[in-house]
Amino acid sequence: MSSNAAPRSAPVSRQALSVLFSSTFAFTVCFAIWTMFSVLGVPLKTELSLNETQFGLLIATPVLTGALSRVPLGMLTDRFGGRPVFALVLLVCVPSLYLMSYATSYTQFLVLALFVGLAGGTFAVGTPYVARWFAPQRRGFAMGVFGAGNSGSALNMFVAPLIIGAFGWTMLPRVYAALMLGTAVLFWLFSHSDPAHRVASTSLREQLGVLKDPRVWRYCQYYSVVFGGYVALALWMTKYYVAEYGFDLTLAAFLAMVFSLPGGVLRALGGWFSDRFGAYAVTWWVMWVCWVCFFLLSYPQTQMTIQTLQGPVSLHIGLNSTVFTILLFVVGVAMAIGKASVFKFISDDYSDNIGAVSGVVGLAGGLGGFILPILFGVLLDLTGVYSSAFMLLYGTVCVSLVFMHYSYRRAPRSGTELTGTV
Repeated sequence: MSSNAAPRSAPVSRQALSVLFSSTFAFTVCFAIWTMFSVLGVPLKTELSLNETQFGLLIATPVLTGALSRVPLGMLTDRFGGRPVFALVLLVCVPSLYLMSYATSYTQFLVLALFVGLAGGTFAVGTPYVARWFAPQRRGFAMGVFGAGNSGSALNMFVAPLIIGAFGWTMLPRVYAALMLGTAVLFWLFSHSDPAHRVASTSLREQLGVLKDPRVWRYCQYYSVVFGGYVALALWMTKYYVAEYGFDLTLAAFLAMVFSLPGGVLRALGGWFSDRFGAYAVTWWVMWVCWVCFFLLSYPQTQMTIQTLQGPVSLHIGLNSTVFTILLFVVGVAMAIGKASVFKFISDDYSDNIGAVSGVVGLAGGLGGFILPILFGVLLDLTGVYSSAFMLLYGTVCVSLVFMHYSYRRAPRSGTELTGTV
C-alpha cells in the first residue's frame, strides 16, 4: 500500500444510493430472466426430445445476445446515460417473454431466447451508470453491490421450480414478463440522470480503440473465466444434479442455488477486497482456489477392482452430493470475488471510458457463458462422463494462471498492479 493517504471522498448522496439500489434490483431481475432456461430447459428437454448438445445450445442462446449487446449498450450508455438505456432494454424484453409461453418448437424457443437475452446486456449499462455516481475510493464496492445482481440466477432457481410445479412451464415466461414490466416502472421511478456523466460523442472507431490496449485483452481473458464460468455453471447445474444424482427438479434447483447465490451476493465483498488489497492480488488467489476445486470436481464416478492376495477388492471413488455441493459453493464464492476484482481493474485504468471497456470485457465474459454450456453438452455426448464439464473448466483456469503469471511476472503478490505489456 502507498504511504500517501488517499484523500477522504465526499459523502455518498441520496441520489447515488437510489441509483445503486434501483439498478441492482433491476439487474437482479434481468439476471434471473437471462438464466431462466437453467430450470425451464429441464422440462423442455424432455418435451422436445433434445440431446445434450441441443440442450446446451438452448440454455446458452440468451447468453449469446446478452454478450453481443454489451459493447453497443455500453457505448449508448456513455453517450445517452444509463437511465434511459436501462429502461428501454427492460421494456424490449417483455413481448418476447410473453410470447415464449406459446412456443411449440425448438426453433421458436431459440429465436425468442435471442430477444430475451438482451436482459443480460444490462450489465454493460449498469456498471458505468452506477460507477459514475461514486468517488474512485468507493467505486469497487459500489460496482460490487450492483454486480450482486448476479444472484438473480439463484432467485430464478428458487422461483421457477415452484411456478413450473404448480402451473406448468408455460406460466413461467408469463410471470417473468409481468415481473420485467413492473421492474421497468420501478426503475424509472427511483433512478436519476446526471448529464455530467455522459461522455462526449465519439466515433465507433474511437470507442473501439480500447481494443488496441493489451490490458483490455487480459481483462477479457480473466472475466471469461470468472463470469463466463459462473454463468455456464449456473445454467448447467440444475440438470447436472438431476442427471448425476437423480434428484427431482425442485431439489436440484435448490442445490444449484447454493452455487449461484454466493456467486452473486458476495460480489460486493470482492469489490471491498479489491479496494483494500488490489485487483491483481485478489484475482490471482481467486484463480488458484478455482484451480484446486475444479481438479477435485473433475474426477468422475469410478468403480475400481483391485486384485489382492485375498482376492478382488472393489472400490468406488467419486464425490457424493454433499462434498460436491460444498466444493461448488467454494467456487461460487471465489468467482463472485473474481468478478468484482476484474472490474476494479477497469475502474482504476479507464475511469473516463468505463462504458466502452466494460462492454468489451463483458462481451468476453458473456461469450464464455455462451460457449461453455454448448461445449459441456458436446463433451457429455462424446464421453458420457458428467464431470467432463469440470475437466474443461480446470483446463481454462490452468491457462489463466499461466497467462496471468507471465503477464505480471515482475509484479509482487500484493495489491500493487503493474501496467506492463503482455
